[in-house]
Amino acid sequence: MGVKRVLTAGLILALAAGGTLWRAKAREADAIADYPPLGSFVTVDGQQLHLLDLGQPTPRPDGLPADAAAPDLVLIHGASGHIRDMTFRLAPALSSRFRVIIVDRPGLGYSDSTGGAQASLSKQAAIIRQAVAALGAEHPIVLGQSYGGGVALAWALDAPDSLSALVTVGAVSHPWRTPLSTFYKVTSSPLGQRLAVPLLTAYVPESTIRDTLTEVFAPQAVPAGYFEHFGPGLTLRRSALRANARQRADLLAEIRAMAPRYGDLSLPIEAVHGSADTTVGLDLHARQLERDVPSLNLTVLDGVGHMPHQVATDAVVAAVDRAAARAATARNLR
Repeated sequence: MGVKRVLTAGLILALAAGGTLWRAKAREADAIADYPPLGSFVTVDGQQLHLLDLGQPTPRPDGLPADAAAPDLVLIHGASGHIRDMTFRLAPALSSRFRVIIVDRPGLGYSDSTGGAQASLSKQAAIIRQAVAALGAEHPIVLGQSYGGGVALAWALDAPDSLSALVTVGAVSHPWRTPLSTFYKVTSSPLGQRLAVPLLTAYVPESTIRDTLTEVFAPQAVPAGYFEHFGPGLTLRRSALRANARQRADLLAEIRAMAPRYGDLSLPIEAVHGSADTTVGLDLHARQLERDVPSLNLTVLDGVGHMPHQVATDAVVAAVDRAAARAATARNLR
């Protein structure tokens, strides 16, 4: 009887596991069908990176010609994100001024996953740097939002001569004291990656992603049409959940190692940060970065949360324009 129970339990577990994997694959296939890749792929050291190149600047709405001398602009999304976050409002608003290149960070969207040390901020920055260079983008302005701001800072620290200016938006930059959340502790662990992540992909409703995004946007509302444009299902793919969890688990240690180097930065930096940002706090991050980097100009958006590029797009565009002007001045002084 005992053997029978064990066999029965084993069969039930096997069926449950098989059903979970089938449902996870089906939901991933639906997400890919609904939100296919927007751009092209560049291979760097055997790893494919998905990039969307919007091409040369389009004619400006006011009828004036685009600035042909403006540097190219690279946009780097935050945690759990992908290219579509940047194509909702920000990239269209900038495409008349710059050649805009948007990237899926390694492991997110349609870019190949990395593992171990390769998922670090510096490694991600190096892969993105090589990929955009393969598209002919030399000395671009680099804009990073949230976690992507950390990647942009790593780019500037590791290869300062390879970019013209830096723009951070709600960017992580300095160490914090709160522990890693239970969610990321579980999903970044080997067992969680194997067992918990497929369960999340298979059974977590997209409404949960919508609720999470609503919290991230607060106190502003999520703009109309954003959910449909973004594609929450893409963030629930197993590859994205695993990569994002590993990156978040490693982030604090990487920021601790990076922060003492900020005094080395001398390139033009524009920082945009909301005063009501509870995800990446203004005082802990942007204000400390302002103190550490003399070349940084900080714009504080009163009452704005963690997503200025979506809810205060004009302010972010203005910061990019200032970065371009400062980069041009720096070039002329050489």
